[in-house]
Amino acid sequence: METTQSSSSWRDAYKGMSSDNIKGLVLALSSSFFIGASFIVKKKGLKKAGASGVRAGVGGYSYLYEPLWWVGMITMIVGEIANFAAYAFAPAILVTPLGALSIIISAVLAHIILREKLHIFGILGCALCVVGSTTIVLHAPQERGIDSVTEVWDLAMEPAFLFYAALVVTAALVLVFHFIPLYGQTHIMVYIGVCSLVGSLSVMSVKALGIALKLTLSGTNQLIYPQTWAFTLVVVFCVITQMNYLNKALDTFNTAVVSPIYYTMFTSLTILASVIMFKDWDRQSPTQVITEMCGFVTILSGTFLLHKTKDMADGSSSSTRMHKYSEEDGFGPEGIPLRRQESMRSP
Repeated sequence: METTQSSSSWRDAYKGMSSDNIKGLVLALSSSFFIGASFIVKKKGLKKAGASGVRAGVGGYSYLYEPLWWVGMITMIVGEIANFAAYAFAPAILVTPLGALSIIISAVLAHIILREKLHIFGILGCALCVVGSTTIVLHAPQERGIDSVTEVWDLAMEPAFLFYAALVVTAALVLVFHFIPLYGQTHIMVYIGVCSLVGSLSVMSVKALGIALKLTLSGTNQLIYPQTWAFTLVVVFCVITQMNYLNKALDTFNTAVVSPIYYTMFTSLTILASVIMFKDWDRQSPTQVITEMCGFVTILSGTFLLHKTKDMADGSSSSTRMHKYSEEDGFGPEGIPLRRQESMRSP
């Protein structure tokens, strides 16, 4: 009798992996692969564009004429579409942390293609990301039942989420108009801060839009509601903003530094926004919530190791300064080839 009750309670505790969650899991995994690869391809394109034009990091847009950058952009779009579809099936607290896998893919490809050395502790960091992601997947909550996009709009209009959105918009505007002109070329957190803040709002809008499209395809038309188009406008604005400042960060920082810091900030803010808006944890037991938090901390530990081991591989933390390219890029602080600088100093 006790064995039967124990088995039943175990199934109840871990019933989060519904068929919709599994679909979201598969889509999120494929999204991580495409997005992780896109970081490397876009980095190569930005380097080529910077060699013949004004760098993105100092306000240039010459990368728009570089085919390799567009290949990376298309790859990222494919990944984002898969990510978008994943949010239609699974809760954000499941989908978003799986972005850690894109860091692993990015780190491995950077080691192979960009010749950015991956330290042994970096491999440990990758393993921690996998363990943390698996923990969150196994304890993910069931998707909240929503029958109309207007329900999502009502959740977004609650005072708690409106207060969060107002704080995010204010912080992003302060970074854009005050800190970027002063510290944009010397502090990595400025560009990534804008991307992460705006990104947490874009994920909530993507989630709402995904639900609307899912219901529309199932026979309940949501395109007739103005709320659907309002969420669409928010998604477009947020994505353009993220793309702009992420390009600036990638152009001036090493990929192995940008990816983990961006992921950590973006994921933390997205989970916070999801908890406030969709109240994901209200449908879970304290044990599941604590386990998910442990999984998230494990992922953060992995990304921290990936970040720090990049400094160990370079032998210096100077690679984290935005205005300095590493020697492997072949350019100095002002975009001048290093060999030319050396010849200018020699008698």
